Amino acid sequence: MEKIGNFLSQINERVGQATAWLTGILMVLVCFNVAARYLFNNSEAWRTELEWHLFALIFLLGAGYALKHDKHVRVDLFYANFSEKKKALVNFLGTLIFLIPWCAVIIYASYKYAYSSWSMNEGSPDNGLPARYVIKFAITIGMGLLLLQAISLLIRSLSTLMKKE
Repeated sequence: MEKIGNFLSQINERVGQATAWLTGILMVLVCFNVAARYLFNNSEAWRTELEWHLFALIFLLGAGYALKHDKHVRVDLFYANFSEKKKALVNFLGTLIFLIPWCAVIIYASYKYAYSSWSMNEGSPDNGLPARYVIKFAITIGMGLLLLQAISLLIRSLSTLMKKE
């Protein structure tokens, strides 16, 4: 069972490492857009939309990676002082009760949303980027990756809970 958890974590590790490169691309694009706007009075809708899309991809595709490395947002008021078993119990219950159902709901809703966009070949209303459905499908993919990491966390937490002291 731990092999499955490790395999799922490796998927997010690789996607996260690839996604990290998007931050550099986003930084260059933002600098270019600022220079173009203020030095040359040139502002294109597609470049601004590309910034939003890259940021969305970083956030969505990096969510599973952040969970894998325990770098997600958490209120550590009590958790930081818990034993490993108590942390595993909190992670197990939180993942089972909140994270997995939430991912499933978002995957279901976002797929319908993206499919609708794809079926009408939705593009930008501002003459920006075409194929808006691509970024909408990224919601589904990102939540799918988060779901895979949630399953890995569930397996890892269960393994910790089952270990004898």
